[in-house]
Amino acid sequence: MDKIVELQKYLQTNNYDAALITTPDNVFYVSNFKSNPHERLLGVMVFKDAPPLLICPQMEVPDARQAGWPYEAISHLDTDNPWEVLNNAITSRGITLSSLAIEKSHLTVERLEALQQLYPQANFIRLDDKINEMRVIKDDVELEKMRQAAKLADYAIEVGCKEIAEGKTELEILTAIENAIKEKGYTMSFETMVLSGPKTASPHGTPGSRKIQKGDMILFDLGVIYDGYCSDITRTVAFGEPSEEQKSIYHAVRAANENAINAVKPGIRAMDLDKIARDTITHAGFGEYFTHRLGHGLGISVHEFPSVTGTNEMELLPGMVFTIEPGVYKEGVTGVRIEDDVVVTTNGVEVLTKFTKELLVL
Repeated sequence: MDKIVELQKYLQTNNYDAALITTPDNVFYVSNFKSNPHERLLGVMVFKDAPPLLICPQMEVPDARQAGWPYEAISHLDTDNPWEVLNNAITSRGITLSSLAIEKSHLTVERLEALQQLYPQANFIRLDDKINEMRVIKDDVELEKMRQAAKLADYAIEVGCKEIAEGKTELEILTAIENAIKEKGYTMSFETMVLSGPKTASPHGTPGSRKIQKGDMILFDLGVIYDGYCSDITRTVAFGEPSEEQKSIYHAVRAANENAINAVKPGIRAMDLDKIARDTITHAGFGEYFTHRLGHGLGISVHEFPSVTGTNEMELLPGMVFTIEPGVYKEGVTGVRIEDDVVVTTNGVEVLTKFTKELLVL
């Protein structure tokens, strides 16, 4: 539980009494316990000078133990006030909270008010930045899980391409992809996207009953979870010969993707990568149709810190994992996005997603 130790050092350095972690992905990060508690309270409380504790619904305590949580696990029933349960555990240890680090981006106003009622004299500090700082650098174990997740994403795209046929609907192809991943024993990391024809021009379109036709461009955006870690890949393929403008858009997006990837190394800023990709697409004449950031952090969450935007001055460090996903969306012509998962290495970049970026004409 090295992450608990690091958090305790953070609390000791800053003289904070405790930290309360409530985001399910962050609970998993520090405890290895994966849970979707819905509206129920799930959290890990880390103390400056005492062993941590986990609070979860009573029915999930055996799962927490199975996941390897070695410290105290307290539980609550649906008829309990979970904040009273938590407070009783804290006061029984003789701990007084005058400062508490919380995840301000996750804790609801209602939950903050519950904590303020219990600890009216306490100062509440933002924990989010410390957790982001920890999670943004992946260790070797995490990176190996992400390589496996990327392999599964490559396989899912391969399945999708083989399923394309005239008259098949987007949802039929999507279902085939998800079934193939389930048969291998894995789940998708977000809602799979299969968009065809004019629908590709919507960056976050919704798959439906549209039938594939000759001449369609088809966009896949999907990811797979491997042992708690996500992949995220996008590929765009052609069903039948694409038009010259569609080809031009495709080649511009591919060049933007590859130019940005080739620039990845320690010390370069996130904003520099965004500019490289954006300039490539602008020079090809499609700049106004690239309407989103270049990418986002990736790991336990499919979207995590940092955001790869044109305003983020953050310098990249070895062990950071993020997506590079330029896109062009021209209504009435096509949408093309090409997305890869990359790791910053000590001297450059490792690309996790390997599926070809050649323009496939199926």
